[in-house]
Amino acid sequence: MANFAFGLGVGTKSSAGDLLEVYYNAPLLNADDAMIAAVAEKVGYTGGNAAIEIKESQLKALEAAFLSVGAEDQAEIVEILEGTTQALFVTILETDAEPATTAEVYLKLALLSHRLVQPHGLSLAGMFGLLPNVAWTSEGAVSMDDLSKRQLAARAQGRMLHVYSVDKFPQMTNYVVPEGIRVGDASRIRLGAHVGEGTTVMHEGFINFNAGTMGVSMVEGRISAGVVVGNGSDIGGGASTMGTLSGGNNVVISVGENCLLGANAGLGLPLGDRCTLEAGLYVTGGSKVTVLDDQNNEVGVVKAGELAGKTDLLFRRNSQNGRIEVKTNKSAIELNEELHKHN
Repeated sequence: MANFAFGLGVGTKSSAGDLLEVYYNAPLLNADDAMIAAVAEKVGYTGGNAAIEIKESQLKALEAAFLSVGAEDQAEIVEILEGTTQALFVTILETDAEPATTAEVYLKLALLSHRLVQPHGLSLAGMFGLLPNVAWTSEGAVSMDDLSKRQLAARAQGRMLHVYSVDKFPQMTNYVVPEGIRVGDASRIRLGAHVGEGTTVMHEGFINFNAGTMGVSMVEGRISAGVVVGNGSDIGGGASTMGTLSGGNNVVISVGENCLLGANAGLGLPLGDRCTLEAGLYVTGGSKVTVLDDQNNEVGVVKAGELAGKTDLLFRRNSQNGRIEVKTNKSAIELNEELHKHN
């Protein structure tokens, strides 16, 4: 039986029965066909993309199905879930079609943050309409309609219900902590971020969904939705990247390998490898850039977008006349090896 992705999830519903979120502990990409067939028989799956809500009483049969095909990891998850009163879902995606349910969206976000799929590797069209605004609290996800009463009930019991954020997306680390990363402030990384092994995200660093790093990086600035940062590249303090939700439109902003965005710099075009953007300089595709040769002689003026994806470039601001200049970055950028060694 063909499949694209599989997840056994435990979710949270509102008092009205609306699904708020789903946690997939160990999602699978291209799961074993025999496993999918065994599970399908137990949960009534007949094909296509489906998020099937199951009862706790079905878990024993599901555990046996997993064990029959050697899926011990999934069977262990089932064993832990036995006795739960939370909503349970078996989500099977036969294809990477755009999601149709909240449970399907959460499976796709989990695939990204588990590093099973790279950013732009999934169809997420229409996802915003499927994700409810949720109060993310010290007691988990709470619907906006339930929040006031839940706060009152907590006070009546002499305690505080802390509301950490109100958003469509939870923080990634409440769903998965990928191996080999350091994070200063976990609330600044959304579920659906892809954080590469060896990445350090400092306290002011931010990574949005469907975006992230491919390997060793120091992130002290903002990686917006859809932006991919190559291995060995650093995003300096206060630096920002223009995402598809913040003016990048259909242009996919990216940072190549071994690049540096200086502190408070801004990027609005794709960079190739070994490029440097000077601190404080914001360059968009429409910025007029003066091209210099090796002797710092003016060669011509182009729109920065014409340099998209080109390697070994140094973008800088001329402190005397204020123009943006670009020249070959012969020395490239030697990142702090000692810093990255201990990421």
